[in-house]
Amino acid sequence: MNIKTITLAVGDIVPALGQGTWYLGDDPARRAQEVSALRTGMGAGMRLIDTAEMYGDGRSEKLVGEAIAAAPREELFLVSKVLPENAGENHIFQCCDATMNRMGVDYLDLYLLHWRGSVPLAETVRCLEQLKELGKIKNWGVSNFDIGDMEELWRIPGGRNCQVNQVLYHMGSRGIEYSLLPWMREHRVALMAYCPLAQGGALRRGLLTDPAVLAVAEKHRATPIQVLLAWCIRDGHTIAIPRTGHPDHTLENAGANALLLDEEDLALIDRQYAPPTRKMPLDEQ
Repeated sequence: MNIKTITLAVGDIVPALGQGTWYLGDDPARRAQEVSALRTGMGAGMRLIDTAEMYGDGRSEKLVGEAIAAAPREELFLVSKVLPENAGENHIFQCCDATMNRMGVDYLDLYLLHWRGSVPLAETVRCLEQLKELGKIKNWGVSNFDIGDMEELWRIPGGRNCQVNQVLYHMGSRGIEYSLLPWMREHRVALMAYCPLAQGGALRRGLLTDPAVLAVAEKHRATPIQVLLAWCIRDGHTIAIPRTGHPDHTLENAGANALLLDEEDLALIDRQYAPPTRKMPLDEQ
């Protein structure tokens, strides 16, 4: 399968389609199926896996650790997130170690600040840079940062080393396209889109049965889910991290790698789900 990729500012080439893990690992009865889903995705080229210490109080990280145990570490791109209350010098180093222990690895490819909290941003950046120097993380980024947050980050020493901003983004929630996304493109900060299948945000339902989406899917002999994912990663600068605990759904997600939307498709979608014409609040799950 031809795998779509993006290139981070530091030069790392990563899959444009990864795997999210929110709510995975919570139900022991589904554990084997969820491990199988992650392994199926890895086998289909979705070797970027996103998790967080918050997800199930570390249970998702443990699930990822089980899923990747037999995989060559250098073939994976592992992402986790630190909670804002843990993102200072008093806790972040222990939290990063705990995350790696749960995942059974000795470094993370990308470590994100999950959202802003009371710890000064400059302190968090200093700690993230120290984690890089210690070899515990290769790079770092942020999550749920709007344009004002990114501009503040850019004024902090070391802040321009941020590689990724992970925010909610899908066909029905396009608010970031007005100002945040152009800023990120200009400053070479990659977008990691969570909830790309519209599990959250301004439009929580209806996309999979929308006439425009169905028409594009029929034209390309694809599924509506594949259309949503192909649309999300259409620009070559976005990573989408759909979440599923079902191996068959994982393979369906991976099929979006083979779908290339043309100008006619994009114009039809734009007519149905118009780009924003003003600054909108950052959408969240």
